[in-house]
Amino acid sequence: MPTKSSKASTPRAKPKSQAKRVPAPAPSRVEQARTAAESAVDVPVGVVLEVSDRVAELVEPFAGRTAAQKQLKSYGTQLRRTVKRSERRGASARRKAATEARKTRNRVEREARRRQREVETTLKRNRTEVEQRVRRVADQLTALR
Repeated sequence: MPTKSSKASTPRAKPKSQAKRVPAPAPSRVEQARTAAESAVDVPVGVVLEVSDRVAELVEPFAGRTAAQKQLKSYGTQLRRTVKRSERRGASARRKAATEARKTRNRVEREARRRQREVETTLKRNRTEVEQRVRRVADQLTALR
């Protein structure tokens, strides 16, 4: 029967992550200065190379006459499509705005006519009522004389 001690005494290989590491020495000031200087040079050089690549990509379609004509035709087609799309969207927006304006105008006109009828009805009713009161008072005055 194996005991705990026999199990623990068997040698095991340590995983690499647990292996003892030797710390790297801190970089000297000279090394830090060299690294900073390299970065100061590397960044602009990298930017120039990146711009160069992008310019090459832009110029590539215009390398030959036929390729340039084909590319220009493609640009013209794209531009025409974009203009047509914009025109359709503008026309659609204009029609929608005109429809909304017409609906609003009709609604306001209906509301104005309704209020005008109400005012005319109220005026007519009040005028009739006042005329009846005036006649009544006039009749009462003639009855008193």
